Amino acid sequence: MSLTTKQRQYLKGLGHALNPIQQIGKEGLNERQLASISKALEDHELIKINILENADITKNDFSKMILESLSAETVQTIGRKVLLYKKSKEKSKIVLP
Repeated sequence: MSLTTKQRQYLKGLGHALNPIQQIGKEGLNERQLASISKALEDHELIKINILENADITKNDFSKMILESLSAETVQTIGRKVLLYKKSKEKSKIVLP
């Protein structure tokens, strides 16, 4: 699923007030963190992740791994924060324009 420009703008507005729910540190991205991110995306649909300075992974690599592993869309990256979206299968809350 690819987001349109209008949908990205809408999601950016919703994600502005969100606090990061998880941090990726020097251990990088492991299976436990992927499972946690997957569950958070199913519960909330739109989440923010913080990538710490000492992380072995860049925000671009992180976005690629999330897209491949979880089929989630990267809405926005600002600094070391990444905003992710994935439509919930069971309880969709966000209605995209």
